Amino acid sequence: MVAPLLRAALSTRKTLLRFPSPSLFSTACRKTHCPPPPVAKKVPFSATAHGVTWQDPYHWMSNTSDPDFTSYINQENSYADAFMRETLELQNTLYSEMLSRLPPDITTPSERWGPWLYYQCIPEGKEYPILYRKPAVESKGWVASIFSSSGGGFGREQVLLDWNDIAEKHGYVHVNTCRVSPDHRFLAYTVDTKGDEQFQLQIKDLGNDSVLPQPKVAGVVSLAWAQDSSTLFYTLCDQNLRPYRVLCTKLGSHSGDDAVILTENDSRFCLDIASTKDGKFITVNSNSRTSSEERTIVWFINASNPHTGLQRFCRRVSGVQYFMEHHRGIFYVLTNAPTCKDKNFSGIGLYLARCRVDDAQSANLEDFFIPGDDMCLWDMDIFNGHLVLFLTKNGSVLTCSINMPIDFDNESEMEIDSLDPWFFPLPSDMCIIKPGSNDDFMNTVYRAVVSSPVIPDFTVDYDMSTRTFSIAHQEDVRNISADIQGDGSVGWKEWKDIYEKYSRNEEEVTTIDMHKHGSVWWKDYSEKYYCTMKEVISHDGVRIPMTILHSRAAYREGQSPGLLHGYGAYGDDLDKSWCPDQLSLLDRGWLLAFADVRGGAGPDRSWHERGRGLNKLNSIQDFVSCAQCLIDDGLIHKDRLSALGVSAGCLLVGAAANMHPQLFCAAILKVPFLDVLNSLLDPSLPLTTLDYEEFGNPQNQCCFEYILKYSPYENITEGACCPSMLVSAAFNDSRVGVWEAAKWVAKVRDTTCPSCSSAVILQTSMDEGHFGGGGRFASCREKAYDYAFLIKNSDWQRV
Repeated sequence: MVAPLLRAALSTRKTLLRFPSPSLFSTACRKTHCPPPPVAKKVPFSATAHGVTWQDPYHWMSNTSDPDFTSYINQENSYADAFMRETLELQNTLYSEMLSRLPPDITTPSERWGPWLYYQCIPEGKEYPILYRKPAVESKGWVASIFSSSGGGFGREQVLLDWNDIAEKHGYVHVNTCRVSPDHRFLAYTVDTKGDEQFQLQIKDLGNDSVLPQPKVAGVVSLAWAQDSSTLFYTLCDQNLRPYRVLCTKLGSHSGDDAVILTENDSRFCLDIASTKDGKFITVNSNSRTSSEERTIVWFINASNPHTGLQRFCRRVSGVQYFMEHHRGIFYVLTNAPTCKDKNFSGIGLYLARCRVDDAQSANLEDFFIPGDDMCLWDMDIFNGHLVLFLTKNGSVLTCSINMPIDFDNESEMEIDSLDPWFFPLPSDMCIIKPGSNDDFMNTVYRAVVSSPVIPDFTVDYDMSTRTFSIAHQEDVRNISADIQGDGSVGWKEWKDIYEKYSRNEEEVTTIDMHKHGSVWWKDYSEKYYCTMKEVISHDGVRIPMTILHSRAAYREGQSPGLLHGYGAYGDDLDKSWCPDQLSLLDRGWLLAFADVRGGAGPDRSWHERGRGLNKLNSIQDFVSCAQCLIDDGLIHKDRLSALGVSAGCLLVGAAANMHPQLFCAAILKVPFLDVLNSLLDPSLPLTTLDYEEFGNPQNQCCFEYILKYSPYENITEGACCPSMLVSAAFNDSRVGVWEAAKWVAKVRDTTCPSCSSAVILQTSMDEGHFGGGGRFASCREKAYDYAFLIKNSDWQRV
C-alpha cells in the first residue's frame, strides 16, 4: 500500500545559453582536450554457436571480482571526471536550479484504510520518505495504548518506516514491498541495502515499534497476509532472481520452519501472490514475465483458514491469462481465454467473466463483460460497492466505475452502456491517470494521480457513489509561474457541470478542454510549454506516436537541440508524466520527444507483440524513423539531436547509433542492455531465461541469427564517427551486469574513430544497483550531470 518514492520537484529559470550559429556545425570529427582515455586490456576469447564463431576480447570483464576490472572501472571514472571538468560550473548552475524548485518538504495526502490515515512525507533536509499514519477516529484498545505511552492523543502521527534511517545505517536503501496486516498491527516489508535486489523480509510490530527477530529471509518479492494477521505468505527468488517458491511463515517462528506451499520448477515462469481486495482469499499466479506470452496457472487460498491449502482454479494453457478478484461469494476474473459462448471476442486485451466461489474452476466461468471491437479491457479494481475498469477506446485511455453488486443470474453478456458506467473525467487528452493505493475495500472514493507533460501531478478523489470528484493535492513546484484562475471549489463545480453537459457526446466523455470554457483551477503550464502528439510513419508504413514538448518562449524551430527518449520493451509505458527536472532543458530551448515504439505499451496488446522477439527490429526502425522525422520536418537542428535510453531502452539507442552513426550528436545510456547476444546465451545470468519471451532464445538458430543482426555490441561500425556517449552503470546491478557498459565503451573506443570515441565516457556507481539509490537531492545532482553532458555535446563545435 506504500506509494513509490515521492518525486522531487526541480529547477528555476536561469540565463539561457545562446544558440551557436548553424554554420558552426559540420560532420567533421570531434576533438577533446582531455588526456587519452583508458585502454582496456584484451584477453583472447572466442565463442561459437550454430556454426558461427566470433571473438570477444573483453569477455574477461564479466568476472567483476577480477582486480583488473575494478582498476579499469576506476580509471574510467577518473576519465569521466576529467572529461566533464569544464562543465562543473554548468552542473552547479543546473543543480541550483533544480534545488530551487524543490519545496522544503513533500507530503502526500492521507489515505484512509480502516481506522487509520496513512501517508508519506519527505521532511525538510531529508533525502528519502517516511511512512506515517494517524488515527482517523478516536483510538481504543491497543491502538490507544500506543499513543498514551508516547504521550500523544487522538490524531497523533506514528512513524511506521523511515527510509532515511536505513540509508544512514547501510549507505543504500531500496524498499520494494510493504504490506500492513489486516488488524493494522504489523508491517511486513522487503528492503535491499546493497543494490543487488536480494530483498530481505522484515516484520515490524507497530504496537511496540520493534522489528521481530524472525523471520529474516533474503530474496523475498511479494507478500500476502492471512486474515488472522499472524500468518504471512511470501515468494522467494532463486539464484537468477526468479520468484519460484511460495512459503508461509507464522509470526514468532524461525524462518527454517516456514512451510513450502508451492514450487515452480519451470524456469520460464514466475510465481506471484496477492490478497483479494476484501482480504478473504490469497491468489497465486504462475506466469511468464512478458504480457504477450501468457500461460497462467492460478491457485487460491482461503485467507480465513489458510492451512486448508491451495485450490487450483485453472491449468496452464498457452496464450491464456487469468486475474482474479472476489466480491460477496463471486470470483470476478479478467481473462483472454476462449469465450464460453458464441461471442465474437477480438482476442485483444481481456474480458471479464465470473463464477461462484463454491464452483471455482475456469471451466465454470460465465462471460460477463466482453468489450466491443473498438474497446480493450486491461485491468480492474474492486470495492464493496463498485467495480473499476481500465480500458482503451480508439487509442484513448478510459477509466470508469460500475455500481456493485450486479445480478449474477443474468445469463447474457453485458454491454458497457448497460452497466451504467461513470467515466472518470480528465482535463486533457494528453493526461494520464495512475491508480493510488486504494487499499480500503469499503471505500466509495477512488484515488488516482493525474498528470501530463505540462501539468504537475495532482491527486484526484473520484467519489463513485455521488459521481463527483475533488482535488486532494497537487505537486508543489517552486520558482515558476503557473496559469491558475479562479477558486478551486468553483473550478471543480464548473468542471462537473461541463462534464455533465458533454457526457452524452461519446467523443468527449472523458476529455474536457477547460481552457475554452475559461476556467482553470490547478497549476497548468501549457501557456509556457507546448505539448502535442505527432504520428510518424515508420519503415513499414505503421504510424508511431511521438509526444513533443518544448518551451513556447525559448524554442527555435530548426535551430534548437533535441532529446529523443525511447524504451520499447515488455509492453511497458514510456513515462511522459510531469517531470520538473526537464524544465532546465526546456528553458534552454531544447525540444524533448518521446517515441512510443512497438515493443512497449500501445493502443492494444499487439503493439508489444509487433516489437518483441523476431519483430524487435521494428522497435529500432521506429526509433530511427522518429529521430529522422524531427530532423526532416525541421523541428530541430540536424546536428543537435541526442538520444536517451534506460536499461532495455539502450538497445534502441545503441542499435540506432550503429545503423546511423551520424544521426545523433550525443547519447545517454543508463544501466544499458547492450551485450544482448552474449547475455542471452548465458542462462546462468539473472533473468536471462525469463527474457527469452521478450527477445528470443539464441539457442534457437532462427532467434540467434535475428538477434545477431541488431545486438549493439556485435554491430559497432568499424571506423565510424560515433556520437558522444555518457554510459552510466551500477557495480551491484543484478539485472544488467556492469560489464555490459564497460565492454561497450571499450569496444567502441577500439573500433570507431579514435577522435570521436574519446568523447565516450563511462561513469560507474560503485555502491548502487539497477534502480539507483539516490534520494531527491542525489537525483538532482545526477540529472545536473546528465544535462551538462548533453549541453556540452550538443553545443560543441565540430572542427
